[in-house]
Amino acid sequence: QVQLVESGGGLVQPGGSLRLSCVASGIILSSSVMRWYRQAPGKQRELVASISGGGSSRFDGSTVYTDSVKGRFTISRDNRKNTVYLQMNNLKPEDTAVYYCSANGVYWGQGTQVTVSS
Repeated sequence: QVQLVESGGGLVQPGGSLRLSCVASGIILSSSVMRWYRQAPGKQRELVASISGGGSSRFDGSTVYTDSVKGRFTISRDNRKNTVYLQMNNLKPEDTAVYYCSANGVYWGQGTQVTVSS
């Protein structure tokens, strides 16, 4: 049974930082394409960042970001910990959303709320 469990969300002021974690079980993380999505109230779910699998080291993977987070967010992985991270810096109010982790576009976590507000 595949499980993805996100954590690390919360309330932060504009300009602040958060690091989201997604712990995976029941899948081989090293060979999986992992993605972070977000969904703001009244909006469609959008892809935030992705990292490929199949690398030779525990941290390997090529990354892709949506334009609005480039230079502010960093996706990374630690295959030994079966965990994917999303480091979010210089957060803006428009980053407020529920953030979801996904494995191979098939499996999804329950989401973690990120609220950016003063």
